[in-house]
Amino acid sequence: MSSDLAHASSQPAYDYTVVRAFTLATIFWGIVGMGLGVFIAAELVWPGLNDILQPYSHFGRLRPLHTNTVIFAFGGCALFASSYFIVQRTCQAPLFGGWLVPFTFWGWQAIIVAAAITLPLGYTSAKEYAELEWPIDIAITLVWVAYSVVFFGTIVKRTTSHIYVANWFFGAFIITVAALHVVNSAAIPVTWFKSYSAYAGAMDAMVQWWYGHNAVGFFLTAGFLGMMYYFVPKQAGRPVYSYQLSIVHFWALISIYVWAGSHHLHYSALPDWAQSLGMVMSLILLAPSWGGMINGLLTLSGAWHKLKTDPTLRFLVVSLSFYGMSTFEGPMMAIKTVNALSHNTDWTIGHVHSGALGWVAMISIGAVYHLLPVLTGRKEMWSVPLINVHFWLATIGTVLYICAMWVNGIFIQGLMWRASNADGSLTYSFVDSVEASHLGYLVRFIGGAFFVTGMLIMAYNAWRTVQAEDKSALPNAQPQLA
Repeated sequence: MSSDLAHASSQPAYDYTVVRAFTLATIFWGIVGMGLGVFIAAELVWPGLNDILQPYSHFGRLRPLHTNTVIFAFGGCALFASSYFIVQRTCQAPLFGGWLVPFTFWGWQAIIVAAAITLPLGYTSAKEYAELEWPIDIAITLVWVAYSVVFFGTIVKRTTSHIYVANWFFGAFIITVAALHVVNSAAIPVTWFKSYSAYAGAMDAMVQWWYGHNAVGFFLTAGFLGMMYYFVPKQAGRPVYSYQLSIVHFWALISIYVWAGSHHLHYSALPDWAQSLGMVMSLILLAPSWGGMINGLLTLSGAWHKLKTDPTLRFLVVSLSFYGMSTFEGPMMAIKTVNALSHNTDWTIGHVHSGALGWVAMISIGAVYHLLPVLTGRKEMWSVPLINVHFWLATIGTVLYICAMWVNGIFIQGLMWRASNADGSLTYSFVDSVEASHLGYLVRFIGGAFFVTGMLIMAYNAWRTVQAEDKSALPNAQPQLA
């Protein structure tokens, strides 16, 4: 023990300043992005809301702003915060890069603000999850290169021989997202605010959904699995159930995920073999996904009793349950016969949000609740009961949301669109299905409002925690062993 302390005291302090900044930004952008989601959900219940600030308040302008804010602002800040924290703790070395470290924070915030300005104004490339125009795409590339230098530079200067598995997932996420972004964003600029894709026709669609699905696979899965492999064992006080399984999980996931994107293009102009390949790879993907989920859940062996008193751990564990559910549902929906029912329906929206709210948001929230006491020198958050209230609001809100979309997608839209009369004519018009979906849209709005209310409670709890910061107990003075 004395040698460990001597080794720790010989090293410079960890850089928690940027971790703290990204952690607080995660909460802020989570409220903004999810609040936008609730507003556009309300627009489908009360269409008159579209006219408040025409055309800027229109669903078509705000929807890409919602997705970009939730994915890249909320999710992105959570990934920056957790990866910077974890790589230091597990490598027992401060962040590499000097001025590049704050540059990644301020550069990322500037990109988010640029998105918030340009998307409501109608400047868009019209590519799903890649709507931002070419000058902002270049800025994203510059920040991402800086992020890569900081992260991998820290691994190179590590004082431990071992590279913990969470860093494997973060590293794969950083490298793959860089390749996805550069290839999919290739465009021919015609003005400062308009460009056209470098690809055409079915090729453009294939490149887009190679990007789009792997943005889910690497930005919204691999990176957050890095969180899972650190925060679940730390919060539970137990080692990872099977380190060998975590390595198999890593290699299987990154080897298979990149081939699954074409399942978004079933029954399109894409060659049939490419559609079928995406379906098969999606089905195979179930194995590594569930392997990781089971590994995370079994990490709680001997610590399940902690769920009664630790709502932060509850967030992390329930997120794994939603991860397992959404990674079962996704391959099932990739089957062509199932996709014939689900395509373009709210079932797809429900599936996306079971992953986005249940998996990504919940594990991010659990990570933030773990980080804030460390970053403020406290033993726990200002109010643990408020974390418990937040947990139930988030859980109930997510269940309401996805159940409403399942009912709308399967039993209303999917079946109504397929219903036909004896003479072959359609039984229902499209407007009939829109009217029948109204109750589901109302329930979705309520579920989203529950979730955002929980985020507001989180913000208050975080503010009180920061206000009660114990500077004498801050861990910045010396690095602590992970």
